[in-house]
Amino acid sequence: MANDPELDLCGRLIRRLGSLREMLPGSFVERDRKCGKPNCRCADGKQLHHECLLSVVWEGKPRSFHLSAELAEQVRAKVEMRKRFEESAGKIASLNLRRFLRQKEEK
Repeated sequence: MANDPELDLCGRLIRRLGSLREMLPGSFVERDRKCGKPNCRCADGKQLHHECLLSVVWEGKPRSFHLSAELAEQVRAKVEMRKRFEESAGKIASLNLRRFLRQKEEK
């Protein structure tokens, strides 16, 4: 299978995975909430505090890690990297299955 376009595509997808090496698991979460302090500006429910979190399963338990404003965009991008990784891995697996079934039929 010297000129197999599907095999070439798999190779290109695998080579691109290196750019995703800083990916993070979990979900990036943004929400507005009250802090609970009775004299705070958020107590009336109108001027809530904005927060960003990384939500993951860590050591078998669901955890949320608060993010500073400086880290929020970096973490959002790294979570998106994981989604691109999963999409690429799915494409590679599908291409490999297609190739396997074709080889099986040829024998």
